[in-house]
Parts: sequence; structure tokens; C-alpha cells
Amino acid sequence: MDRRDFIRKSGMAAMLAYPAGLPFIEDLKKQPMLRIISTDSDFEREPLLRPFGFKGGYLTELWQTVSKLSTENHEGIGLATQSVLYGDAELFSHYPEAAGNALMYVLTQKAALLAREIPFEDPISLVDQLIPKLRPIAANLTDRKDLSVNFILNALVSIDHAAWLLYARENGLASYEDMIPQTYKSALSHQNRKVAVMFQVPYGMPVQEISEAVDKGYFVIKIKTGQPGSQSEMLEKDKARLAEIHQALKNKNSAETKNGRILYTLDSNGRYQKREALEKLIGYAHKIGAFSHILFIEEPLPETSDEHVGGLGLRIAADERANDEASTLKCLELGYGAIILKGVAKTLSLSMKIARIAHEHQIPCACSDLTVNPALVEWHKSLAARLAPFPGLDMGLLETNGDMNYKNWERMRGYLPASGAGWANADRGVFRLDQDFFDRSGGIFDIIPHYKSLFHK
Repeated sequence: MDRRDFIRKSGMAAMLAYPAGLPFIEDLKKQPMLRIISTDSDFEREPLLRPFGFKGGYLTELWQTVSKLSTENHEGIGLATQSVLYGDAELFSHYPEAAGNALMYVLTQKAALLAREIPFEDPISLVDQLIPKLRPIAANLTDRKDLSVNFILNALVSIDHAAWLLYARENGLASYEDMIPQTYKSALSHQNRKVAVMFQVPYGMPVQEISEAVDKGYFVIKIKTGQPGSQSEMLEKDKARLAEIHQALKNKNSAETKNGRILYTLDSNGRYQKREALEKLIGYAHKIGAFSHILFIEEPLPETSDEHVGGLGLRIAADERANDEASTLKCLELGYGAIILKGVAKTLSLSMKIARIAHEHQIPCACSDLTVNPALVEWHKSLAARLAPFPGLDMGLLETNGDMNYKNWERMRGYLPASGAGWANADRGVFRLDQDFFDRSGGIFDIIPHYKSLFHK
């Protein structure tokens, strides 16, 4: 057995860069530092089928950013779907849509240049060093001193994605499990054979389409609440929306849920200014019989709110406000009973940290979308597949809505070498993950010729 085989079988593939002539034990003391020597990037503008509404605003297109990081020996090509509306709704409202996307793209390039100056052991340490350096740069770039950190994190996703693929290649890691640093393995130790799809319902989607989705097998319906208008207008719109959806779905059933009911999640993206208004929405859900269908309510209050959300009778999940370890711990103190991980919006590196805290406190996690491209769906699915099953479902939970929002979804899906695999496509509201999915790590290490060609024309 040669040294390479020995290291693989010993679970130490990260040490493949062992320099000849040095004592083997010295190599085990510290993981080799990665040094990025060149970077490149590009982006593609992908139109949506119709305006996509949340946070009181509407998107009409999404920029797909592609970043390349290179060391002397390898390169990693990472993707991101930019969502300025998610990253900072206030900034989105102050600029034309394309201008907001241009600002985020410029910030990504600045992050790439900074990455050349930062030797790192793993992508988590790279992101840890980039975030504080980018805060003043982002504030100056956008002319917003109170810019949400989620804007910065979204701008870092393609850098983080590329860094993970580069890290794996530099260290000879051939599986997702091998790629996870030891500190985070316990939080990502499951292998869910099913991952339920949260079916996204934006403001303007006709109820008939929602009903048809349930008839096709979807059983977790994610309803966008927090509609445009004043707080009183928003509440009345949300109550009416919940009532019309529940009226259409209340008598439908699913064999995938414990009680046979179709389940709802409500996502307000921080639009409810006070707990009192949230209580009124929950009270209305009781009144119309929808309360028992609600799996959780996601991010109802603003990130800046310190109101306690315990004692409402159902789980309240944190999303935007859980953007580092300290804020996640604060969420738990405030009574949040679930955490939404967004490895495609806040980086996989940060999601691993948050997942570890949730695991240590026995708080369930789900994965939420950013209307990302098909390659990032697989990236995120690989995370959802390894989280503990969500209570009430006994399977992983992942939102993906690109297929119903992108004009060119099928073309983008065709870029993936494994697009025809059974695990790549939802079947009656579920991704069914066989051993091939785990053996191939969901295809995340596959070279995608389309994106590679952007840098080798």
C-alpha cells in the first residue's frame, strides 16, 4: 500500500500534500495552508417567468455569479445566485434592480481580490477573515452604513463555493463526508433517504396552481406572508391569503405526513413589526382551522427585534437573524425553535457553524432556497440530506423553487452532468436519495462544462 492509499484508508486524506523528506508526524500536526494566486469571475442574467414577490418587493431577474479561485495546482469554480432583495430589502428599494445586482457583483470581486492575500486552512477560516474586511468596503460601496450582513454573505457565496471545491481538490477529498471538518461532522452525520420539498407560494400565485401542486404530490407548502402595505394592510392581506389557500387545501391529504394533513410554513421575512400582529395572524389561523397544518412560521419579526417568540403554540424559525454563531445563540434565547440554513445565501461555511450550534441545543434545521440555479440546488440538497430529520416529517426539508420561477430552468438544468439521475429530480414532493446519491456526493464535485467554458473561451 503506497502512502496515498494509506492516508485515504486512515481517514487523513487532507494530508495528501505531504512533502517528501520530512518526518510523517510533522505533516499531521497542521493542515497545509491554501494560497490563492489568481481569481476570475463572470455572471449571467437569468429572467424570471413573472415578478417574484417577497419582503414587500418584487424580483424580475436573478444574476448567476461564477467565481474561479486558483492555486498553483488546482482551480475551483463556484456559483451564486444574487438576491439583493433578500440581502437588504432597503437597499433593493433605493436602486434599480440591475444597479443593486451590480453593487453585489462588485463586492464579490473585491472579496476575490482579498482572498488572494489570505492563506487559509479551510474555507471556514477564509470566510471568517473575509467578513470583517468586507464590512467597511460594502458600506462605502453601497453608501449604507447600516447595510445588512446578509448582503455581504450573499456576495460571498460563489467565493465560498469555489473555495470548498478547491479545498477538496487540493487535499484529495472525494466525498462530501470527507470534506466536512471534524468539528462539524456530528451535526451533519445523517443520511436522509428522503428530503421533502417546500413548495414556494409567492404573493401573486393563483390558488389553482397551489392546489394543482398538491395534486402532484407536494405536501409542504411555503406561503409568503408579510405582503406590501402598512402593518394593518399587511395583516389583512395575509389573513385573506391564508384563508383562500387553506380553503383549497384543507380536505387534501398526503401519505408522507404523520397526520395525513398538508402542511404549511409561513415566511414573513421580518415584515411583522410587533409580536402582537403575529399573534393576531396565529389567532386567525386557529379560527379558520389552519393552525394544526402549520409546521412553523419563518422569520416573522425584524432582525432588530428582541421580542420573545416562545409560547405561541408552534415553532418560530429564524432565518435572516441567524447570521453568525452569536446571533444564533441569541435566537435560542428569544425562543426560536428552528433554524433555517441558507448555504446558498449565507455560505456553506457559516451554515456549518450554525448547524453545529443547533445540533448541540437539539434545535431542528431546514434548508431554504434563494431561487437558486440547479447546480446550487444539488449543493444545498447535500447539506439538507445530512441534517437530522425535521420533527413531524422524519425526513430532511429543503425549499427549491427555481423550476417554477426561471424562464430558462430546463436549459440550466441541462448543464449538470448528473441531471438525469433519479435523485436529481423531485418525485411527488420528495427528493428520494439512494446510495448512488451519497456515493456520488450528489454530483457536487462534477465539472460543469458550461461554467468552466466561461473562463476558457
